[in-house]
Amino acid sequence: MDGLIIRLIAQRIGLTIIILFIVATLVFFTTSVLPGDAAQAILGQYATQETVDGLRQTLGLDRPIPVRYVEWLGGMLTGDAGNSLVNKLPVFEIIGSRMPNTLFLGALTAAIAVPLALFLGVSAAIWRGSIYDRLTSTLAVLGMSTPEFFVATLAVLIFSVQLGWLPALANLNTAQDFWGVLRVLAMPIAILSFVVVAQMARMTRAALLSAMQSSYVEMATLKGASRLRIVLRHAFPNALGPILNSAALALNSLLSGVIFVEIIFNYPGVAKLMVDAVSTRDLPLVQACAMIFCAGYLLLVTVADVAAILANPRLRTGGAK
Repeated sequence: MDGLIIRLIAQRIGLTIIILFIVATLVFFTTSVLPGDAAQAILGQYATQETVDGLRQTLGLDRPIPVRYVEWLGGMLTGDAGNSLVNKLPVFEIIGSRMPNTLFLGALTAAIAVPLALFLGVSAAIWRGSIYDRLTSTLAVLGMSTPEFFVATLAVLIFSVQLGWLPALANLNTAQDFWGVLRVLAMPIAILSFVVVAQMARMTRAALLSAMQSSYVEMATLKGASRLRIVLRHAFPNALGPILNSAALALNSLLSGVIFVEIIFNYPGVAKLMVDAVSTRDLPLVQACAMIFCAGYLLLVTVADVAAILANPRLRTGGAK
């Protein structure tokens, strides 16, 4: 690995750190000005003003926002997000009890969606212009343009209410074995995969077709190489950077889709926890959950960018200026 690649990777990681700091600042100040009062939400609407003011002082909500921001940022950097305003437990302890559920749902979805998207994108590029290609492209556009909440609501109406095949709520406690878990999570995984597959398959196809317009692919075609060999042996390695970026973008859409899916199916994950924390004005919990999603988004994008730098043939051969 030469100095140019190391410098590019270092610049990308440094930019990610700067963006994460900016995002942390926006998350704190945005959540701090949310309508409503955490103390009032905890005590209820019939609490006296003196009681509310006393609780605000106890929770430290009466201090200036910049002071609370410095303390919060320092705590986040040291791994201490504070305690929940509602149940007084450490924020990361609460999130830790929900994180395995979200990671499990995301891992199952990625394990199904990514290989399927790669297969559809590569096969559509191989049989470009065929009925299969047009059908795949049409379904991909439909999947990218349809909101997750609409698909989830429609799936519940059809498969749960009308047909009764699948449970409407993703309650893992009702599952007795692995197949029971898959049945409970069938609709959430299918809905999340719907958008991921559509986006990644379309971008994979576009990246491969762009790579196939290069001179080395034309040379391979003149030598009589089959279209399958051209796509897999020549186009795919050189389109790996854009494909990795498409995978990162698709998985980032998975992060946003998780929020809708966990709410609609009442799945006990981090996204559902964050939404519940917003309703109770539990600011430390909201801020920590938001930072986890933002950091996950930036991590995926950074990994994809670094992988694209490493996969760039011009950088590997020292041809970039």
